[in-house]
Amino acid sequence: MRSSLIATSSDIAVSGTRADTGAARRVLISAGEASGENYGAMLIPELRNLLGGDTQFFGVGGEKMRAAGCETIVDSATVAAVGITEVVKHIATIYREFFRTISVARSRKPDVAVLIDFPDFNLRLAGKLHKMGVPVVYFVSPQLWAWKHRRIWRVKKFVDRMLVIFPFEESYYRERQVAAEYVGHPLADLPIPQIPREEFARRFGIDPAKPWIALLPGSRKKEIWLNLPVMLEAARRLGREYEYTVPVASTLSREWMAQLTGSRRVHLVDDARAALLHSRAAVVASGTATVEAALIGTPFLVVYRVSRLSYAIGRRLVKVKNFGMVNLIAGREIVPELIQSNFTPDNVVDQIRRLIPDGEPRAEMVRNLQGVRSALRKVADSRGQTAIARTAEAIAETISSSQPAKEKAV
Repeated sequence: MRSSLIATSSDIAVSGTRADTGAARRVLISAGEASGENYGAMLIPELRNLLGGDTQFFGVGGEKMRAAGCETIVDSATVAAVGITEVVKHIATIYREFFRTISVARSRKPDVAVLIDFPDFNLRLAGKLHKMGVPVVYFVSPQLWAWKHRRIWRVKKFVDRMLVIFPFEESYYRERQVAAEYVGHPLADLPIPQIPREEFARRFGIDPAKPWIALLPGSRKKEIWLNLPVMLEAARRLGREYEYTVPVASTLSREWMAQLTGSRRVHLVDDARAALLHSRAAVVASGTATVEAALIGTPFLVVYRVSRLSYAIGRRLVKVKNFGMVNLIAGREIVPELIQSNFTPDNVVDQIRRLIPDGEPRAEMVRNLQGVRSALRKVADSRGQTAIARTAEAIAETISSSQPAKEKAV
C-alpha cells in the first residue's frame, strides 16, 4: 500500500493531470447510498478542476452524480439495501449490478477508482479493481471499528488510500498499518442554509407560526417502511400544535413517499438541512442525517429499526455501545437512542416533549452538540481547504503516484 503524502496543488497541476499522457482521465466512482452519492456529486467538480475539464466520470450513483456529470452505469437505487435479511432478498440484483460495474471497469480501464462508503459492495469491488491494476481510494471508511473487524484484511490488501471523515478513524487504521488520513467531514464545511423560515414555509405550505418537528426516516425504502410509521403515529399523538416536515432523500420517489404518508398532516420537503434548521426538534433515523442534525444544532433523538433477524444477528457482531454516530463521536450518549423494540410512538413522544421547551434538557443537548461540531471541523490549512478539496487532491495525487508503475508495466 502506498502511504505518500498529499502533493501540493501546484505539484498536481504538473504531474497529476492529463498533461502526463495527453489523454482524458477516467475516474470510476461508486456510491450506493444517498449520503455517499451526495459526496460523489461534490467531488466531481473538484476533480474536474484538478484533472481537466474533459475528465470522464462513470460508475454507481444517482440523480445528483448524474447532474454533476457522471455516467451512472448502475443506479444506486437498484443496489441499496439495509439489514442482513434485506440484502439476502435483493442478492440477485446486487450481484448483477456488481458484475456489470466490473465489466465496464475492465473495458474502460479507469485511472483511479473512488469508492464511497457502501462496504458490502465496495470492499468486494476494491478486490476486483486491485486485480485489474486500478488504484483504489476509499472515501468514507467502512465502520470496521464497530463491527466486522475481520474485513480489515481487505482494506490492507486492496485499498491504496483510506480517507476518513471522523477524527478517531485515522488512528484506528494507522495502528493496523493502513495508509489513512483524516480529511474532515464534508458536511461540516457546508454553510448554514440561507432560506428564510417564511420562504421555506410558503414553498411547502407549512404554518410558520407553529413549532416544527422534523421527521427523518432514512434514505432507503426498507428504512422508510420500518421507521416512518412509528414517526407518523408519534406525530399524531403529539397533536396539531406542531407542524411536521419529512425530507425526501434523492434516492426515493416523492410520489412513493406521498402514498405512504397519505392524508396525514405532514409536509414532504426537499431540503433536510433547511428542515432541521427551522425545526424546534427532530426524530432522526441512525445514519448520516444524525451528523447533519448535530452540525445544524437542532436537538433530536436517534431512532432505528431493522427486521428482527437482522437485529438479532447484527447485535452480536456490533462491538460498540451506541448506535448513533453523534454519540460515538462524543464518546458518550448525548442524544437519546430508541433502537428496535424501544422505538415506539410513546417513547418518541416522551423524548420530544423533553426537548421542545426551554430548560436544562434542551440547553444541555445544545451545548453537547456544539462539542461534536467542533470535533468535526478539521482545522483548515493555509489555503483554507474543505474536506472535499482535500479529498480531491488525495485522489489526484494517487493517480500521479500510480502513473510511473503503469508506464513501467507497459
